[in-house]
Amino acid sequence: MDFILQGFLNAIRLLLAGSGETYSAIFTTIKVSSLSILATLVMGIPLGFLLGYADFPGRRICRTLADTLLALPTVVVGLLVYAFISRRGPLGELGLLFTLPGMAIGQTILALPIVVSLTAAAIEGLDQRLRLTLLTLGANGWQLALTSLRESLYAVLVASVTAYGRIISEVGVSMMLGGNIKWYTRTITTAMALETNKGEFAMGLALGIVLLVVAFMVNALLSVLKMRASS
Repeated sequence: MDFILQGFLNAIRLLLAGSGETYSAIFTTIKVSSLSILATLVMGIPLGFLLGYADFPGRRICRTLADTLLALPTVVVGLLVYAFISRRGPLGELGLLFTLPGMAIGQTILALPIVVSLTAAAIEGLDQRLRLTLLTLGANGWQLALTSLRESLYAVLVASVTAYGRIISEVGVSMMLGGNIKWYTRTITTAMALETNKGEFAMGLALGIVLLVVAFMVNALLSVLKMRASS
């Protein structure tokens, strides 16, 4: 117990002292996760809406595929993306391996099924009378789509937060595509794994505290948005 308490106190000291190595991993995590979630939402929300709203040939297959990819292992994503962006891969000339954009590509692929599947489920769960009411009032196609999306806004926000949680907490993609390079591609999770293996428990715990704070802030923001939406 003393070991854990001492590690916690040392972690607080590291954070208050402004350790450059610690804050470098924090800022890198914020940069790459922000880029990843932005790309995920730009692609995932329209795709999820289309999958849940429209009726087209192969829709059930696409829906099943999106749900299946929810359990996509991070190391498999890392391996596939690595094969494409490594020097011998088809995208090797772009120089994406061991860079933040390269990590963001892998994290986007990892989070995309979450946003697509949960957004589609939210749209499918809307009251069918909403569409009939809007048609009765003379709404056109765009008005139908925007109103449906607005009615499922909170569910889409939940999907976004869930996707962000997977992005910020994953290790495999960041390790394989970023290389865990100090001061450059080392994130909170990869630094935690490295420092703990080195016996630097305080450093790992300090980064773990930051990760918990970020997760708490994101969920607190979601709660605020929910209260505003219901008021």
